[in-house]
Amino acid sequence: MKVLHVVPDDSASESLREAVRLASRRQEVLSFNDDLSCGPIAWGTPRERAAWRSYIHAPILEEDLTTFWHRVETADERLVIWFGRHSASELAFFLALADRLGDRPYDIVEVSQPDGAVGLVPTERLAALIETARPITPEEATDAGRLWQRLRAQNAPFRIVTPVGLASAPIDHFDSAILEQAAKVWLSAARVIGSTMAHNCEPYLQAGDTILLARLVALVEEGELLADGDPWDMRTCRVRLPD
Repeated sequence: MKVLHVVPDDSASESLREAVRLASRRQEVLSFNDDLSCGPIAWGTPRERAAWRSYIHAPILEEDLTTFWHRVETADERLVIWFGRHSASELAFFLALADRLGDRPYDIVEVSQPDGAVGLVPTERLAALIETARPITPEEATDAGRLWQRLRAQNAPFRIVTPVGLASAPIDHFDSAILEQAAKVWLSAARVIGSTMAHNCEPYLQAGDTILLARLVALVEEGELLADGDPWDMRTCRVRLPD
């Protein structure tokens, strides 16, 4: 039976395609290009997600999301879902898939620590992990789908990893972490975002640079940070704390 590997992002797909090649297999890899750990999920539609991504200056095509979900839901191959429970975006990806797939059988590969996310696993180790794929149990699939439905009903701005799974979080959840990495002197916005990510990656990978930049822009608009340049361009803009 043919196999379709489904992974959380483009970085993971590139690594897994190379791993599949190293394992001398001819199997397709399909990647998801959205981060469901942040933004609206109440409707669960590509249009909802595409509109929000455009709002935070990180556009994705509604058609691409529609194509992804159609490909997964109509696949006649054996599905293998890859994700890490220590990554908010990857865990959200898995829960959303579990909700969509319902009682359809599929396999999963869970990436554990120290990597925590599929995209962080070296290619050689990914090749070895191909052999660890196992069928998801009906109980696991049901629990995952129910959790995603609960998170959709809450429709919080963020979803973060906790010791007991994914949980909703408020819009200002990462604001203090961003402000802690700023200073009274001018620093590049990219440096502040990078430092925020570095100081908030243990034990869980909670947020990517795109959504943290959106929160940095909000802090500038609220007067919590000063900006020299366009804050949406973190490569050229500098920010600092007010005097």
